[in-house]
Amino acid sequence: MGRVARLAGVTVRTLHHYDEIGLLSPSERTQAGYRRYSDADLERLQQVLFYRELGFGLEEITAILDDPGSDEMTHLRRQHELLMARLDRLRDMVAAVEVAMEARTMNITLTPEERFEVFGGFRPERYEAEVRRRWGGTREYAESRRRVASYTKDDWLRLRDEAALITEELVAAMKAGLPADGEAVMELAERHREHISRWFYECTPAIHRCLGELYVGDARFTETLESVASGLAAYLSEAIEANADRREGA
Repeated sequence: MGRVARLAGVTVRTLHHYDEIGLLSPSERTQAGYRRYSDADLERLQQVLFYRELGFGLEEITAILDDPGSDEMTHLRRQHELLMARLDRLRDMVAAVEVAMEARTMNITLTPEERFEVFGGFRPERYEAEVRRRWGGTREYAESRRRVASYTKDDWLRLRDEAALITEELVAAMKAGLPADGEAVMELAERHREHISRWFYECTPAIHRCLGELYVGDARFTETLESVASGLAAYLSEAIEANADRREGA
């Protein structure tokens, strides 16, 4: 049981609890009389851990796995649908985080209810001191504060949705195997730059290049992008770099 617990990343106590409630019981015994998990037991454990990761309670998981009308493919399809729904939510969160990291450092006139609608549960004030330290004396910082001081909730929602669409198209391009320095992806990087210029400050190719370096150089930015799709941080950074080379050489 200890070996199974280590492989599954759970405690022996957890396995005992699953056994006690009838969720997962070892179906074999060794010659010495110790309980042993069969291959079928391990497959069930994997399903249990999948559903736990997706937020299901133990009673719900028991009912799902014991449903006589469900087979392995049924579970895989259900898990795929749930994971895709979670992925969509993570993409929305990435867009909200990017907006919030800019917005909190500025004069935002939103009520607490409107802030929650725009930014969700994210706490952008965590980044305020660092943003001021890095960019507080720049013209771009001052321009951002001036612009967003007049933004309404609808403005912020449009801004968020626009950022989410760009992120979604970048992920689709990456998964389709399009090169980051190809024309189509550089155009997405250009839309990313124009988005910043439209809503916050004049984002020159040089400034955009610095942002691209930040996406792979700052662990928080990297983790945020990687939570949407593995490799997205480096992909976007490379696309920004290529687009900046193109724009500056034009």
